[in-house]
Amino acid sequence: MRHGKKVNHLGRKTAHRKAMLANMACSLIEHKRINTTVAKAKALKGFVEPMITKSKTDTTHNRRIVMARLRQKDAVTELFRDVAVKVGDRPGGYTRIIKLGNRLGDNADMAMIELVDYNEIYNAGKAKKTKTTRRSRRGGAAKASAPAVATKATKEEE
Repeated sequence: MRHGKKVNHLGRKTAHRKAMLANMACSLIEHKRINTTVAKAKALKGFVEPMITKSKTDTTHNRRIVMARLRQKDAVTELFRDVAVKVGDRPGGYTRIIKLGNRLGDNADMAMIELVDYNEIYNAGKAKKTKTTRRSRRGGAAKASAPAVATKATKEEE
């Protein structure tokens, strides 16, 4: 039984899997979007999002942690310099996975994973959201609207 084992091994040994995810993360940071299988995209999302969160606070310690996992100096530099500035106000959810269909050769489910803030097509129609506070669902708006409907119905009956 595999209770509590959440990591997808992707059919690879640990060292191969870590190296592959590091290379894919560097490619994602460099090109802002890559095409891969759905399983690899989901594994990459869990790998790269904590590093983007660490890049938001530019300290030597965070740079060393990210460098230990990415293993490419250029990718770390771009992550801390460019990507962190663009996603600075976003509270998580830095990547988007879009399913593309099946691959011709082996019918594998394909997906495109991209950094959310770098897609101008999806973000063109949406204005920047201002931070709002959450409101209770039990508020008086529902109670106030019920009598208004009743008074409207009584006016139509007259």
